[in-house]
Amino acid sequence: MPSAKEKVAAELRKAILSRQMKEGEVLSLESVATQLNVSAMPVREAFQILARDGLIQLRKNKGAVVLGITETYIKEHYQLRAILESAAASLAAEPETDISEIESVYEEAEEALKEGNLKQYTDLNHAFHHEIWSAAGNQKMKNMISELWNGLSMGSIKFDGNLDEEDYAKVSIKEHERIWRAIKAHDQKEAQMAMYDHIMRSRDDMLTYYK
Repeated sequence: MPSAKEKVAAELRKAILSRQMKEGEVLSLESVATQLNVSAMPVREAFQILARDGLIQLRKNKGAVVLGITETYIKEHYQLRAILESAAASLAAEPETDISEIESVYEEAEEALKEGNLKQYTDLNHAFHHEIWSAAGNQKMKNMISELWNGLSMGSIKFDGNLDEEDYAKVSIKEHERIWRAIKAHDQKEAQMAMYDHIMRSRDDMLTYYK
């Protein structure tokens, strides 16, 4: 489960991504804590995460200013995710690794998409990736990817007239199938490549959305 600071960081990232929080907007610890019904501590820690990521600039009065999303930020974010998640997929494909939860989530996601339940599919999409990180068996890597995942993903944005959520999900499940088959076959090289391609395609979609 995400920590309190990760949950706060995720909510703030989503607000910045959806442009609910505009570039130049001033944030205060107190207002964000009240809005999210949390104490000031996780908000302060979330501010540190977002400042490190280049989404906000900290102020001396313990507040922050929204910097917004840039093309460079998106490219760097997805490049790092691709490196880490492809490594996790390779580790998950090692023989003797317990991949039962990956299979279960993949099959649930397939069923959700067949039934047209896009909200459930979005949740299961995250779960599919999460189970791969868990199966990889590297807790530090899992923590790093979890922090990266929170916020910047196509599942966290509102689709507009130029993007069809169902079509996007169909592309996603096909790529998940390639990843799952490679992991199941213990083909570490293919699992790594399939995940890398999947993340970089997501990057391209996100860049198109922001342009």
